[in-house]
Amino acid sequence: MDLSGKILIAMPGMGDQRFEHSVIMVCAHSEEGAMGLIVNKPLPKPDLPDLLEQLGITMTASDDSSERPILFGGPVETGRGFVLHSTEWDGGGPVMEVGEELAMTATRDILEDIAAGNGPDRAVLALGYAGWGPGQLEQEILDNGWLIADGDAELALSGDYANKWVRALGTMGIDPRTLSATAGHA
Repeated sequence: MDLSGKILIAMPGMGDQRFEHSVIMVCAHSEEGAMGLIVNKPLPKPDLPDLLEQLGITMTASDDSSERPILFGGPVETGRGFVLHSTEWDGGGPVMEVGEELAMTATRDILEDIAAGNGPDRAVLALGYAGWGPGQLEQEILDNGWLIADGDAELALSGDYANKWVRALGTMGIDPRTLSATAGHA
């Protein structure tokens, strides 16, 4: 089963603090492994203006994009940036489709366009990513580490970070108070 474009919701008792209450948009999944971005954990620093300054990009946009936090995308390559965004933006460079309504870009040109006010209509910026080797994610799912929900661009790109885990569970009709950290296998 290809999980690209799906959302992973961390189960209670996962055992890895870095992923506690995480909501992850799976950007790529194949026999070689999987890659996704945590979309509900803002970093205290840097914020977008700090990041752009570090990269030598001048912010000229007058919209609210300067107030966007940078997210902890995952524990792999935490110095590398990724932008999960709506699909109408086409900067001419490499863009990875993530479902029908989302795309991911990891090149400087999208940051330059965001700084100039020409970026995608909606986007979240992340440092690092979540990665799994061959079969690793599938095993974590079998071990009751993750729930799988349909991809939801509104959920992934919303700024309501504190409530995103509960909202993700709600898309599946699950009340978080009813979840158990114990796996059951028939």
